[in-house]
Amino acid sequence: REVKSYRDSLEITVHGIYVLNLFVICEGNFPDCIKKGLFNQNFERPTPIQAQVLPIALSGRDLVGIAQTGSGKTLAYVLPGIVHIFNQAPLSSGDGPIVLVLAPTRELAQQIQTVCNDFGKCTNVRNCCIFGGSPKGPQLRDLQRGAQICIATPGRLIDFLMCGMISLRRCSFLVLDEADRMLDMGFEPQIRKIIEQIRPDRQTVMFSATWPKEVQKLAEDFLDDYIQVNIGALQLSANHNIMQIVDIVDEQDKDNKLFTLMQEIMNEQENKTIVFAQTKKRVDELTRYMRKEGFPALCIHGNKTQKERDWVLTQFRDGKSPILVATDVAARGLDVDDVKFVINVDFPHCSEDYIHRIGRTARSNNTGTAYTFFTYENMKQAKELVEVLKEANQTVNPQLMELVEKARFGGGGGRRWGGKNFGGRGFGDRRYGMSRNGGNRFENGGSKFGRDSSAKGNSTRKAFKWND
Repeated sequence: REVKSYRDSLEITVHGIYVLNLFVICEGNFPDCIKKGLFNQNFERPTPIQAQVLPIALSGRDLVGIAQTGSGKTLAYVLPGIVHIFNQAPLSSGDGPIVLVLAPTRELAQQIQTVCNDFGKCTNVRNCCIFGGSPKGPQLRDLQRGAQICIATPGRLIDFLMCGMISLRRCSFLVLDEADRMLDMGFEPQIRKIIEQIRPDRQTVMFSATWPKEVQKLAEDFLDDYIQVNIGALQLSANHNIMQIVDIVDEQDKDNKLFTLMQEIMNEQENKTIVFAQTKKRVDELTRYMRKEGFPALCIHGNKTQKERDWVLTQFRDGKSPILVATDVAARGLDVDDVKFVINVDFPHCSEDYIHRIGRTARSNNTGTAYTFFTYENMKQAKELVEVLKEANQTVNPQLMELVEKARFGGGGGRRWGGKNFGGRGFGDRRYGMSRNGGNRFENGGSKFGRDSSAKGNSTRKAFKWND
């Protein structure tokens, strides 16, 4: 009854034969070295996905976990992977890894490696990270030195496999992280080729933010009698700890509105911000503009070298440059706990990308704010955006509702949404932000960003970050 109550309170559903109970740290069946690592990392309690996935993965079962980024899923498979390694024969020269983790982007791969490194010293488990955009030599040497865990993007791993540089004959624990994103990026052929080279009696763990038919087909093809764990609703939804503010603007007004908004944000005590734009050219333009206006901004996109990307992300994480301008290359896989603001200067192509973008804030049960510039040209996406806002209990800008009606009747007419009639009520009065308890944050004399910087949501900063 207690387990059912816990699952119901967090919208956890579990499907499969012989579903295990929740994970409890004192009953975790972990070796002492892992328990020591958890203690050293100031572990407090498992997240919902960890509490449900850990006992399943530790039992050797295949599983699918449906959960948003920031849920703590990385540790939910890294720890069982390490335990799995302990139960295997030692590697011989040329064997290749025992645990293989596939990830869609190099940023996510590197962050997974960081979690592995946190437990590498106390467990003596080695790892390597393989991804495009960096020289193959050092990556190959790390692998050949006896790495038991290999974290890889599909493209670079296929390159190594095709050249005979790596063997997967000893791989018996496979993880597909952000499977939906890998399929969106066109990696399905590579994933299938990779899995064909792995022994059929492996344990397979798959995580995805969504559960479309393509991901279901992948699970049916490669997982055996799996247990499915869903955290929250199956449809993609925004983190309810994020206050979403949508401003209806003209395209030519975006830069000025961004300047005004950034002036306000930079006056906040906690001001780490990610600004999203749709193209690499636009990212470069915005970065130059912001730096010219005195804002400490750096940028990241697909044309940057790995060395440049690493340096920019280090500057951003350390707070030396609290403004990061990015394309969607950073929308997934970028994990910085203290991002307080996300600004969508350009609205993305779909609501899924919007949700993943704003999900860069409010990590690890913190709170955050997402601002979005929405134009007449985005009208066809207005309905989906309204649905996302309503699901997250946000107040919807009436002008956005007008765009929904306009799109419903086929648009047409002149550009009657511009100027004062269109953008007259924007970020200045913050009228359309919604608090977590359903009240308006900005009509009761609170701070202009709707929260005290000393809120309890930041209390986990000094503790071990159980987020992915």
